Amino acid sequence: MLKKDLILRNPLKLIGPDEALLQPGAFCAVTARAGVGKTAFLVQIALYSQLRGKNVLHISLNEPVRKVDLWYREVFRRLSEKYRVEPIDRLWEETLPHRLIMTFRAEAFSVPILSERVNNLSEQDIFLPHMIIIDGLPFDEKVAGPLTELKHFARENDLQVWFTTRTHRHEEPGPDGIPVPLKSVYDLFDVVLQLQPEGNEIHVRALKGGGHEEKEPSILLDPSTMLLLDV
Repeated sequence: MLKKDLILRNPLKLIGPDEALLQPGAFCAVTARAGVGKTAFLVQIALYSQLRGKNVLHISLNEPVRKVDLWYREVFRRLSEKYRVEPIDRLWEETLPHRLIMTFRAEAFSVPILSERVNNLSEQDIFLPHMIIIDGLPFDEKVAGPLTELKHFARENDLQVWFTTRTHRHEEPGPDGIPVPLKSVYDLFDVVLQLQPEGNEIHVRALKGGGHEEKEPSILLDPSTMLLLDV
């Protein structure tokens, strides 16, 4: 299958039109309990963007670069097997210039540091991101100020920013199903997607943005591969 065919068949489009999810300056969150597939989900979004020629800066606050790279390689391998993409090596090499991985200790990460890094990369023509993924940011009582600052930075630089948000089984969601970690910053987000295990399926629900008006979920994750499925 050609790269164009793989892009056209990407099931993320089932959530809503590309424009609803991919606006520069947008804040998007993927929320779920630990181990449900938040990172794998975001890696698929990143690969989809890379295939479309968009540059993705992946920031991990928990894992080293090598482990994040392994995530990309494994998800890409599973996608290529599912859609029978050949030659896989050449297509993989095409995606690499569109990805940069950074790691920080959670306590050392800040918006000024991120801004400085991004500006340095851009000024030296090393890497100009269109999307930033932040995996592992603690959504605690101190997060509102930094997120507001980051939202301003994203809008100024036409960046789309995706976050993982970890929920806990014992936490009751707020009104309209708002996850507890996002309660104080919900207004900052344009899209909130929830990964919800139900039996042998993982449902992807749009709590905000995309197809959130629909009663039934339009996307499932395959628990065995963590890949998105058409339904």
